[in-house]
Amino acid sequence: MKITKTENSRIGSLDVGNITFGEVFGDHMLIANWENGEWSEPQIMPYGPLQISPAIMVAHYGQAAFEGMKAYKDADGQVFLFRPDKNFERLNKSAERLAMPQISEEMFIGGLKALVDLDREWVPHGEGLSLYLRPVLFASEEALKARISEKYIFAILTTPAKAYYTAPVSVKVSKYYSRAANGGVGFAKAAGNYAGAFYPTKVAKEEGYDQIIWTDDATHTLMEESGTMNVMVRINDTIFTPKTSERILDGVTRDSFIQLAKHKGIEVIIGDLKVEDVYKAHKDGSLKEAWGVGTAVVTSQFKAIGYEDEKLELPQLDESESYALQLKKALVDIQTNQAEDPFGWRVLVERKN
Repeated sequence: MKITKTENSRIGSLDVGNITFGEVFGDHMLIANWENGEWSEPQIMPYGPLQISPAIMVAHYGQAAFEGMKAYKDADGQVFLFRPDKNFERLNKSAERLAMPQISEEMFIGGLKALVDLDREWVPHGEGLSLYLRPVLFASEEALKARISEKYIFAILTTPAKAYYTAPVSVKVSKYYSRAANGGVGFAKAAGNYAGAFYPTKVAKEEGYDQIIWTDDATHTLMEESGTMNVMVRINDTIFTPKTSERILDGVTRDSFIQLAKHKGIEVIIGDLKVEDVYKAHKDGSLKEAWGVGTAVVTSQFKAIGYEDEKLELPQLDESESYALQLKKALVDIQTNQAEDPFGWRVLVERKN
């Protein structure tokens, strides 16, 4: 892997106390090009713009997928990735569904380690702080032809991050819009999934909510995801979460929460999550809490759920009572090397550069 280091690091201008998510980027990026049926040697180079054409096929036909992950720094300055194997597997699953080339483990995980090692000063240490990592794969051929592209770019970008949502959010159950349908690309982390979600989310915000609860396309009776997050609800002392499917993304944070809950002896039921059951649980007082989970947010508690013409207010539990907050703490403690890792999720980034 060729590495070209920047001559003018911008780390001195980083104000950790005033980070805006996704707007400040690390010193370096990884780039590889796919052409004539094979990948070029990946290169790590100073972060900057790419020279592209307005006829680039991703802009017209939407072949693009990405991953979201983080690097963490502990009190001793050690840097860790979290379950990168899961992101590697999911990106290739997305690539297959979108007819894009597969990424090798060496290029994905090896590239991540080399890039994060080089920019380890960009990994902030402190509560809620991390270096967000964005591997992205997209069609780069210059052609206005509605077919599979013959050229692609794989890139990894980095951006220092703090907690995405700091306060509980209100969400609106969709009775019309759906995020995905059977036979579609809902299970893939396809860029177009996010573009299609913007307008319904805008409508929900105009109605006074922060996010939308996606429901199934066939009946609109099943909760599926919340905005860009997987969704979980606690009824009495049991956690319920939708099963993954062609419509629902297999989130890494979701899977981690499920495993941590079971490790703590909390019952988790994975299956259809009926909106009506959540509504009834709220009415009879058995709905204790609801929340979303994802890489950027880790956990976002819901303070209210909009359903039909009602706004169902939820109790705001502290960490001693809240499963959401207890599981978040357990997860973050593993990610930041403040607790033992019985699952083998934490991956040390060794110093080489």
